[in-house]
Amino acid sequence: MKRTTLSLIAVATALAAVTGVASLTAPDGTAAPAAQAPARLPVERSSLVCPAPSLSEVAETLYTAYTPPGTGKGRTSETGGSTAARAELRPAATAAGPGDTAAKKPKAPKAPAPVTKPGTPVTAEADGATAPALTGTANGVLAPGWTVQQTTVNPAGGARGLLGASCTAPDTEFWFPAASTAKQRQDYVHLTNPDDSAAVADIELYGPEGVLKSQITEGIPVPAHSTVPVLLPTLTGEAAQQDVTVHVTTRSGRVGALIGSADDKLGSDWLPASADPSATAVLPGIPADATSVRLVAFAPGDDDADLKIQLVTPTGAIVPASASSLHVKSGMTAGTDLKDLMRGEPGSLLLTPSDPKKRTPVVAALQVVRGKGDRQEVAFIPAAGAIEGRATVADNRAKGSTLSLTAPGAGAEVMITASAGSEGGTPVTKKLTLKAGTTTTLPAPVPEGLKGSYALTVERLSGGPVHGSRTLELPRDGIPMFTVQNLEDDRGSVIVPTARQDLSVLDD
Repeated sequence: MKRTTLSLIAVATALAAVTGVASLTAPDGTAAPAAQAPARLPVERSSLVCPAPSLSEVAETLYTAYTPPGTGKGRTSETGGSTAARAELRPAATAAGPGDTAAKKPKAPKAPAPVTKPGTPVTAEADGATAPALTGTANGVLAPGWTVQQTTVNPAGGARGLLGASCTAPDTEFWFPAASTAKQRQDYVHLTNPDDSAAVADIELYGPEGVLKSQITEGIPVPAHSTVPVLLPTLTGEAAQQDVTVHVTTRSGRVGALIGSADDKLGSDWLPASADPSATAVLPGIPADATSVRLVAFAPGDDDADLKIQLVTPTGAIVPASASSLHVKSGMTAGTDLKDLMRGEPGSLLLTPSDPKKRTPVVAALQVVRGKGDRQEVAFIPAAGAIEGRATVADNRAKGSTLSLTAPGAGAEVMITASAGSEGGTPVTKKLTLKAGTTTTLPAPVPEGLKGSYALTVERLSGGPVHGSRTLELPRDGIPMFTVQNLEDDRGSVIVPTARQDLSVLDD
């Protein structure tokens, strides 16, 4: 028998083992029935990583972990699944990065308590600069939609502000527009490896004139179950740049990546990765009282991009008077200030090709500032992917949580669920119809009898694509501290193919 035939038989055998539905004959000896359409089933394992929250001794951090109850066809209910299902986070070691002389060993507090059942958030607190990065996994019924929010209040110093981050899934590639190597900025890339084997990462920087020459050519090692913080200016000897796009890839393994940004005047927050390069981009949830909005975009392909800029408001899309378009050269970072963009009305930014026939992929992010003078606060809004099924954001409070949902094309219907509180409360749900070409902004629904913090889940029921974000406001000492987290599809289910009998693979 030829080796090709042996290989094909092995493939057929593997498919039978994976799906459990393939067989050479049916029990009665007749031919097996034709394969059914692929099934969508809940994922059985999820991984997340959270960066070390702060270097400040006065920082206060709250972790909130949550898995939404299973809903819809193919979901596993909260009463089903294995009793061994568990979702937990573990401290990661801090390894030396470029410019460091030795690895740091913070005296880490205990990791947050594990989530043991869907539908109820679990919280934990950590104070000071000793809180470590965290890695974690969820399995069984707790895996679909498992979400962890890390919220830090830093009340003083150059890094003061409200820093919020949805802990990220490990991957092999990330794009971060709106980073900076400017003198007033301290931007760190946090690389965290959740796996048992080491990873090697590359970091490329792109300014307005193209790639910035790197001083690191061998890659950055990230040991197993460790995190490596990398200060951007240490990667290049070139002059400081206001607008920089950071590209993180791995040569081996995978990492979670986030950028922590601190500005001497504007405060600090986390800069999450942009959605994958696309010809259109939606940047949702610009607050109505934003005093400064700066757009940064990058074209990673071989072609330039000409982008039309629109502000999607509650009543429709308008073209800003300060900037109606942006030209982005291939391999170069472009930035523009959108002066007087918000006029007391919230909205989302929509980027589309100026020429519909030339659809050049881009990545993009916004730097948004609220307040004035020495009482300013900054947050970042990267381009957001569409919510195909559902999305969840944790750590919402009784006051100060706002949802922003944009339907850039066709209208849509969504269902919003406010979970039980971490210390008590009854979930509430709300259906909402989104008009085509508009942004709907509303105070987040609050559970009845809320105690503690809670999670918000948005599920798209019908209609066109929906993009969204949650703004959390915690004002302090006259500073309008805030942070914005995009609502990313939780990818809580996957398509599992079926197999059928096909004896033609045995032909020589």
